Amino acid sequence: MAILILDDDPDVALAARLLLQRRFGPVRLLHQPEALLPALDAGDVELLLLDMNFLPGRTDGAQGLELLQRALAHSPELPLIVMTAYAEVNLAVAALKAGAFDFVTKPWDNAKLCATVAAALARRAPQGGVGQPSALLGEAPAMRELRALIQSVAPTEANVLVLGEMGSGKELVAREIHAGSKRVGEIFLAVDLGALSETTLESELFGHKRGSFTDARQERPGRFQAAAGGTLFLDEVANLPLAGQAKLLTVLERREVTPLGADRALPVDVRIVSATNLDEAALFDPLRFRPDLLYRLNTIVLRVPPLRERREDIPLLARHYLAAYAHQYGKPQRDCSAAAWQALQANDWPGNVRALRHACERAVILGQGMQLEAADFGLSAAIIQAPAAATAATSSAGPSLSLHEREREALDQALRQAEGNISQAARLLGLSRAALYRRMEKHGL
Repeated sequence: MAILILDDDPDVALAARLLLQRRFGPVRLLHQPEALLPALDAGDVELLLLDMNFLPGRTDGAQGLELLQRALAHSPELPLIVMTAYAEVNLAVAALKAGAFDFVTKPWDNAKLCATVAAALARRAPQGGVGQPSALLGEAPAMRELRALIQSVAPTEANVLVLGEMGSGKELVAREIHAGSKRVGEIFLAVDLGALSETTLESELFGHKRGSFTDARQERPGRFQAAAGGTLFLDEVANLPLAGQAKLLTVLERREVTPLGADRALPVDVRIVSATNLDEAALFDPLRFRPDLLYRLNTIVLRVPPLRERREDIPLLARHYLAAYAHQYGKPQRDCSAAAWQALQANDWPGNVRALRHACERAVILGQGMQLEAADFGLSAAIIQAPAAATAATSSAGPSLSLHEREREALDQALRQAEGNISQAARLLGLSRAALYRRMEKHGL
């Protein structure tokens, strides 16, 4: 399987190939649009990166949109990412509505391009793939409560503020809200406010007219206009400077934007979901975040629990990611040793689910044995040694007859045998789900 890049600029295509093949494996290049469908006929393309303009002097993207539609008609399940110039965000939005998975702007940020490709490739993985909206995994009570809240909130038009640490899955929650809303057929557009400078903030969010500033060579819609009819996800909203917060507040109050250089405001129809990893106490500090903006954003507040507070979900998540990455990289599916499972659950995962996912990817790529060991996941020596030391101490003292320890071992064995499926584990133990949850909480599983 290979990534396919179709771009008529050989230098751009080569730069993308050199970047992506180091991480994702084989990358093939095409420069002529007519070669696309024959390449897809080979059946070994797992992702397509598609430029939107091929004719000299053309910037309307008409040929790219036609190619996109033909590619998806030929291979409906093929993840497709469009590549556009800086000023073509409106074209990218049209591509998203036509079925593209995502878009990247040229010149691209390497980390952003790799993250977008990784997310698109994961859609082809089994069990819904890595990071898809349907993969809001977890059976811990906090996760079940979160999913129930999403089901209640999604069909409404209420603004939602998602709180959680970095890597805990805030954007995934936002996508779940969109998927369950009346706007599901429209666009979901994410913007990382922490990545916007103060000088480009207003243009990015609200758009600009041609000639409104030095580099404004043509009119460009902002993200509010681009997301019209759909959901706009404002990630890391607390990173906005106070001046930017004031401008955002005005838009939310009036439900209209005024592009830079325009003499009249334009109505906007978007649902706002925002997120921040800022500590909740700091969020209520008026020197960091405007209270009036906070009240506009937090009609509903959803809190995503950090992974260390739902350790019982670690085996479920790890198995999911290990299977997905084994499929992606063409590797055999392997289980973890008992010591590896202990180390994974002992780790605090400061990067949360994102860090666990990366650790699983590392283990699939670097693991050499029949089983994956703790070291394959790149865990610290202290984490690896702690469970082993505890096991050695128990062994030297002879077999334990403690009822407490025997119960914990039975729970752990049932959960492993059921591959993290709570209902199946409960049946193996002859318990109700509620009774199993109580015992898991008691033993910190």
